[in-house]
Amino acid sequence: PADTRDATQARVRSPPAPVTDVARLCVCDLLVAQCDTNCCCDPDCSAEDFSLFTTCSIPVVVGDSQLCSQKAAVYSLDVEANPPERIFKLIDQVNPSIFCIHATNYEQALYFKSPEIPTAENFDELLDKFGGATFSAEPDSWNLDTDAQNPPEANETSRYEYGVPVQTEDAFLRLPSPVVSSWCSDANPAGFLVNQATKCFRSVSVEKCDSIQALSMLFYINSSILAVPKSSQMVNITVQSIVVQSVNGMRTLLSSSEALRLPMVLDELCINAVLGVNYHITHTDTGEIIEAAAAFVLGAISRESLSIEQSFEISFTQENTQPVPLSGNPGYVVGLPVRAGFQPQGYPSPAAFLSNKHSQLTILHSTSTQDCLAAQGARAPVLFGYNMISGCKLRITAAMKCQPLAQTLLDVLKGQSFPEYVASFGNSQAQDVLDWVPVTQLHISEQIISHTLQSSCQIPVSLGIEIKWTKYGSLVNPQARIVNVTATITSTTLKQLPSGRERIIPITSSVVFTDISSPAEPSYKAWPTINIKLPFDFFYPFV
Repeated sequence: PADTRDATQARVRSPPAPVTDVARLCVCDLLVAQCDTNCCCDPDCSAEDFSLFTTCSIPVVVGDSQLCSQKAAVYSLDVEANPPERIFKLIDQVNPSIFCIHATNYEQALYFKSPEIPTAENFDELLDKFGGATFSAEPDSWNLDTDAQNPPEANETSRYEYGVPVQTEDAFLRLPSPVVSSWCSDANPAGFLVNQATKCFRSVSVEKCDSIQALSMLFYINSSILAVPKSSQMVNITVQSIVVQSVNGMRTLLSSSEALRLPMVLDELCINAVLGVNYHITHTDTGEIIEAAAAFVLGAISRESLSIEQSFEISFTQENTQPVPLSGNPGYVVGLPVRAGFQPQGYPSPAAFLSNKHSQLTILHSTSTQDCLAAQGARAPVLFGYNMISGCKLRITAAMKCQPLAQTLLDVLKGQSFPEYVASFGNSQAQDVLDWVPVTQLHISEQIISHTLQSSCQIPVSLGIEIKWTKYGSLVNPQARIVNVTATITSTTLKQLPSGRERIIPITSSVVFTDISSPAEPSYKAWPTINIKLPFDFFYPFV
């Protein structure tokens, strides 16, 4: 009925009942059974005391400044009265901030809950709950029946998305990591497409090493991965390889990884303890996991060791593609290779067939012989931020043909497949067209007088690459971004050499990095700002 609907809407719109009586709240009342000077809300003060006040030290008293609407106690002095009097008003105050709390409906946050005192009966239970490096402080009342509120088909998804925890048949794929301290916490889920590498310490005891789950291979592969979230299709984790590390650090790759090696005590040593795990997940372009493998490093622990360091890593690769190493995330890291490629005909973006197997921009690599014809095919990667120069020497004789020689020198300078594009960021993906900068190629000819080859011949003698980059993003953590790449081929004109004569010409290749970042300017010159600062516990108890 309409009456019932209107009453329900009125209850929803009405603000919650106040929890704190601001008329009784007084933060300047410090003295017991005595009047505090200029404290207009002190109940111990009489009218005679108020007549001697010069001001109200606390003119407005509110319960919680984060509420959108609440009662406020306003205190002031009427100095025109004789004698002066205190004026008290109780008003409705509206919070002007766009960030405010409408209702404080989490009851457990409104009072202090006394901690449970350890006793002989509950000590083991409390130790299991709070004895680890991390524990959950969420009360039992937070465990809502989500299945009843959200039917399975409401949140059903047919694929993994970036950052979503990789689900297993019992929970999620664990990637132990340090949380509060350097000790390992097994509560860290592996996020889909999030490559991670962690190291942490774990306390061990040789006598109990066969019962410590985190030292066993089974702990990391016994749960099958869900191909897609909330599905019944499982993907088993296979053992890709096993490396055994001796006490002195020597590592040996086992020829067979089919048999599991479980930790056991042998001659006061704990052998086959897991020291490292490297997960490799293969997925489709639709976000479905089709294969999972784990590579283990097993080692021996001596009786004197009270803790060991474990390392964990996870990487993701799309099926039918080769993994490409990144040079930053997102901006380039100084010293890492500049990523490059070219756009095959018919493809909308720089695609899988790149300049070499590592998809890097390269230049001529100098050899000990300095012979250009012998140096063909020797390349060195261009490292971001490093100005580089290399070269070789070309011995020219009268018997050499011009055109084959010019093509050979061009291959020496540019390589077999000179890239057409350079990645603007260290983690640019091939399908992101705007993240690739085209390489501008220029050709310059120089006229020189020399005794040279048949009639007139143009041969390339140098390649100069200029890479312009800028600082991108926040001033606190700027990211290096390439914005322009220019490759300049310089050629020279030669004439015919007399028979029996020869000449040596230097061939050079160079790379120069230029920072074109503009100086930082105050943001208020271009954009208006909103001066809002949220309290650190504004969203408590929500994350």
